[in-house]
Amino acid sequence: MTNFTSVLKQLEQERTRLTSQLDRLNNALVALNGRSKNGMRRAISAAGRARIAAAQRARWAKLKGRKVVSITARKRTMSAAGRRRVAAAQRARWVAWRKAQKKN
Repeated sequence: MTNFTSVLKQLEQERTRLTSQLDRLNNALVALNGRSKNGMRRAISAAGRARIAAAQRARWAKLKGRKVVSITARKRTMSAAGRRRVAAAQRARWVAWRKAQKKN
């Protein structure tokens, strides 16, 4: 009877060890697959991808002894008149919002 209980205890220990090993393997697969535990992927903007790609190109260029390319992306500029139009529209929205808040 003691042999049976010792064998049973060893089997339970083996099951526990295998379960933890499977958990580690699943976590590794999730990390390599790029998905979180709920199956959703994190979104990254096009600008973020461009910055990451530019940084990687700069690392490779530095490694290969070539000239390092600038990482900064082109920025969009808005004319002064365009900024005034946007600011005026935003002020009008705030006036309308405040008016609506006073009614309530």
